[in-house]
Amino acid sequence: MALLESTIAAISSQDREARGKAKERLEQLTMPHWALGRVMDLALDLAGMTGSIKPAVAKKAIVVMAGDHGVVAEGVSKFPQEVTTQMVGNFVNGGAGINAMARLAGAEVVVVDMGVAADLGPLVQAGKVVDKKIGAGTANIACGPAMTREQAVLAIEAGIEVAMDLGKRIDLFGTGDMGIGNTTPSTAIVASLTGASVEEVTGRGTGLDDQQLHTKIDVIKKILAVNKPDSRDGLDVLAKVGGFEIGGIAGVILGAAAQRKPVLVDGFISTAGALIAQSLAPDVKDYIIASHRSVEQGHKIMQEHLGCRPLLDLDLRLGEGTGAALAMHLVEAAVRVLTEVATFEEAMVAGALE
Repeated sequence: MALLESTIAAISSQDREARGKAKERLEQLTMPHWALGRVMDLALDLAGMTGSIKPAVAKKAIVVMAGDHGVVAEGVSKFPQEVTTQMVGNFVNGGAGINAMARLAGAEVVVVDMGVAADLGPLVQAGKVVDKKIGAGTANIACGPAMTREQAVLAIEAGIEVAMDLGKRIDLFGTGDMGIGNTTPSTAIVASLTGASVEEVTGRGTGLDDQQLHTKIDVIKKILAVNKPDSRDGLDVLAKVGGFEIGGIAGVILGAAAQRKPVLVDGFISTAGALIAQSLAPDVKDYIIASHRSVEQGHKIMQEHLGCRPLLDLDLRLGEGTGAALAMHLVEAAVRVLTEVATFEEAMVAGALE
C-alpha cells in the first residue's frame, strides 16, 4: 500500500507555465490561427504533461497486461480461456496485431503476466515476459469477488513498478491488454463507477450473437447484485468485479502520471483501468490521452466520465494496445508542430492583417 499511496501523492495537475509558453508559440506559427486543430490541442497537453515546450516522446512502449478470468465459466466469451496463453506466445513471437502496429510506431512491446492461468516460467526466464503474477486468474465474479482487496492493491502496485522501471528509458506509454472474458469485468467496472445501466454499457466483446449478448447482460447484472461494489471506492470495485490485468493497467497509468509522462489509453479494457486509476487519483486524467473510441458501446460513456475525447474513431475492437500504437503517430505529429514549425517572426512571413 505504501507504493500506491506515494505514487498517488506524486501526481499533480499539468504544468500551467509550460502550457502557457506552448500556447504562445502555437498561436504564432506560420498558419491561420489554430489551423491544425486538435493536433495543436494535443501539443498543448503534451507540454503541460511533461513540463516542457519540447516534450520528449521518441522512446515509446506498449505495456500489454495479461490475465485470465474465472467468469469465462459463465459463457461470456466466444473463445476458450487457453487463448490467453496462446496469444501471449504470439505477442512474444512478434505475430500479433499489436506487434505490427508497434513496429510501425517504433515502440517496443512489453508483455506482463499479471494473472495468466498457465505457467509462463520459460518465457519469463527467457526475458520475454515480465512476471508480476498475482494469481492464476481471478475467481468467478458471478459467484463472488474477483480477488481480495490486498490482491487489488498488489495488482495496481505491480503496474506502478512496471511503469517506474520503464520510465527510466521510456518517454511515452501505451496501455494494452490480453485476457479472454475481460470485457465482462470491464463492463461491471464501468457500470459501477459511472452509474450507467448494464444494457447501456454491455457490448459484444469478441463477437457474441444476440442470444450470447443477452446471456452476458444477465451475467453482469448477477455480478453486480452478488458483489455490490462500492462506487466511491475504486479498490473495492477492482477487488470485487475487476481483473488482475485491469489493476495492472491502472497502475501503469498512475505510474506514468507520477513521472509526468503521457500515457495513451487503448480501448474498452484499458479504459476500465483508467477509470480505476482516476477513482484513486483524480489528477491522473491530466496525463491520459484517449487513443481511440472502440465499437464497444460502453466506451463512449467511459471516456465521457473521464473527460477525455478520443483522437481516433476507426471501429477498432481488438485491444492489445493497437489503438494506442496507432495514436502514437499523432502524438509525434503534435510535438513536431510545436517544435519544428516556424513562427511568423522566425520565418519572416507577414502575419494576418489586423
